[in-house]
Amino acid sequence: MTNTLISAHLPPNIDPTKVELAYSERALPKLNEELNHTDLIVRQKALMTLCDVVHNAEYVTQTIKCAIIDSLKSLLKDEDAVVRMKTTEVLLIISGHAIGRQVLIEEEVIKPLSLLFDDACYEVRLNTHRTIEMVSSSPPGPSGIVECNLIPILINKLSTEVEDIKLIILDTLHRAMRISQEQSLENNAMEVYTTLLTHSNVQIRAKAAMDIKELSFPTEGKDKACDVGSIAMLSNLLNDEDADVRAQACAALMVITITTRGKLEAMQQDILPSLMRMLEEERSEIRLNTLKLITTLSETPNGRLELLKSLDKISKLKHDHESAAVRKAAQIAEKSITWKP
Repeated sequence: MTNTLISAHLPPNIDPTKVELAYSERALPKLNEELNHTDLIVRQKALMTLCDVVHNAEYVTQTIKCAIIDSLKSLLKDEDAVVRMKTTEVLLIISGHAIGRQVLIEEEVIKPLSLLFDDACYEVRLNTHRTIEMVSSSPPGPSGIVECNLIPILINKLSTEVEDIKLIILDTLHRAMRISQEQSLENNAMEVYTTLLTHSNVQIRAKAAMDIKELSFPTEGKDKACDVGSIAMLSNLLNDEDADVRAQACAALMVITITTRGKLEAMQQDILPSLMRMLEEERSEIRLNTLKLITTLSETPNGRLELLKSLDKISKLKHDHESAAVRKAAQIAEKSITWKP
């Protein structure tokens, strides 16, 4: 005689951490109801399911019709860390779609999301910054960040956050500064970026130099770079072991030395020997930036005299076989160095 045994285990196709998705058009409205449920477990399971659903761009557009974005904005303030973490994860996935970034901007998610910059949970902060950075990659995104007055907050976070989040913030600020360089300068961005030039993390050094370049396009930025000692720090990075750091440092100096003050201060750092070595770099980007920097420095009397001694090395790049831009830059540099009144 056989006995019927009922297993205590769920069938293999049932995930106990997620709610069952309703059929067809009822799917998202039902999920939205569960997002607003008073039971914590129901909210958590609904978020787990939503994380899977929004990978499909078609569902992203439907979240607007179902007011799911409003529900997510409310859940950002939930007392439960898991709910906040999964909510920010959903928003991060949504921001991975072009239509999703547009939705987050239109639904004014940036401001309530930024309130989690101080969250005690690392994963929440990481998801939050990654989402803001993704939103900043769309044209209206940087303007939204500036309008929410996030530039001062993000600059301050560069002094307190962990390394991987600092890297994300530097990318976000790079785009936001294009909209409001004045706001960045007023909130000590140049000073903060300059201190990061000595960071042990190679990527942070490179991104800090990149942001200094972006911040130095207006005359006020060039003057501030001179005031806070950025030129000396960037000059040291021309000998950095990492090629990206050397490239970005050279590009930043190239922008700063457009002014007379910038040229003279750079010449005081005795950077010409480093630049001569950089003319032999494998990467054409570095050779190009170096030639442009040499051109600006050749406009100083001492610079021209010193560069005349190395003219053959510079002129040689007029025949660079990899880059037409390098060949043209070498011609301009040679003409500037040999110019006579």
